[in-house]
Amino acid sequence: MININSKTPNTKESIFAVMSSLASDYKAINLSQGFPGYPIDPILIDLVSHYMKEGFNQYAPMPGILQLRNSISELHFKATNFKYNPESEITITAGATQGLFTSISGIVNEDDEVIVFEPAYDSYVPVIIANGGKPIFISLAHPTYHINWDEVARRISSKTRMIIINNPHNPTGAVWSEDDLKELEKIVKGTNIIILSDEVYQHIIFDNLKHQSVSLIKNLRERSIIVGSFGKSLHATGWKIGYVLAPDFIMKHIRSYHQWVVFAVNTPIQMAIAEYIKNENNYLTVSNFLQEKRNLFLQAMSKTRLKPITCNGTYFQLMDYSMLSNKPDVEYAEWLTKELKVATVPVSVFYHEKTDYKVLRFCFAKENEELLKAAKLLEQL
Repeated sequence: MININSKTPNTKESIFAVMSSLASDYKAINLSQGFPGYPIDPILIDLVSHYMKEGFNQYAPMPGILQLRNSISELHFKATNFKYNPESEITITAGATQGLFTSISGIVNEDDEVIVFEPAYDSYVPVIIANGGKPIFISLAHPTYHINWDEVARRISSKTRMIIINNPHNPTGAVWSEDDLKELEKIVKGTNIIILSDEVYQHIIFDNLKHQSVSLIKNLRERSIIVGSFGKSLHATGWKIGYVLAPDFIMKHIRSYHQWVVFAVNTPIQMAIAEYIKNENNYLTVSNFLQEKRNLFLQAMSKTRLKPITCNGTYFQLMDYSMLSNKPDVEYAEWLTKELKVATVPVSVFYHEKTDYKVLRFCFAKENEELLKAAKLLEQL
């Protein structure tokens, strides 16, 4: 018997894989895993085919195709009036998850503390632990999911190496305000803390709100890593194309890991996206598109007894079922999948202590007919 000491001993199968498998087994409508249920723009598919036929099928440069890095630099400049250097401050990754992995791995060392806001996307903590770091958990206030900045200030220590933020926030759909950024700026001033900002839903924000990127504030930008993704905004999660933005003195540490993890990312898709996003309508219209779906879903769900929690961004809608059942949310989500044929994600899995507020997460990035059918099934509750 060969013994192996796991670097992530408490890691279990992802809840997304579990619920999607359950949805398949019980032929349920899958509103659990966060992937779009509609086709992507055929123009983008044609561009990929074009660049394949043109011979762009070999290794890309380690940081990514320069054309795509240039396009991302322009995209970000239009949004924030700040331009990252395509040569030294932008790296293309195999999806946002790899961008997060290499960013944490490049910065966090043994015994470093990393502040994580819960409920938290599930890829952060395993990478912190694998690198010998210690996650410091701070809960967002339920049900608004706002940040208690006084508590954050109290939890900062001499060992705090990184603060991970996620805006718009998965799984809650909460969106940061300008005041939140200013509070963060105050807290990290004069420290050695790096900000890791997960902004993969930056183009999916509703109700005339503005995305508050850390790069909007100079004092934050100079110590921040931004992780972005094209999977959400271009409806192509399976392509796994993400990117990282950071000052060059930080980026060199990220690239030192990136080159050994994947080295380079899919070449023809990078070329296609580089051309496609030159037209800003190809990504800026996604907010209106998904806001209409959110509104449709909420209207249909108003006929059920589930209580919606405000969603200002992402394509996830939280629903409170506490008036319907005392069952733990994992058990209730499984019951809904098996009995009513609607699969969701229980929110307790995004807390390290499995805090259960009786809340479920529904993905509304699906065809309208599917959303209406799911809501109709849930009227039986």
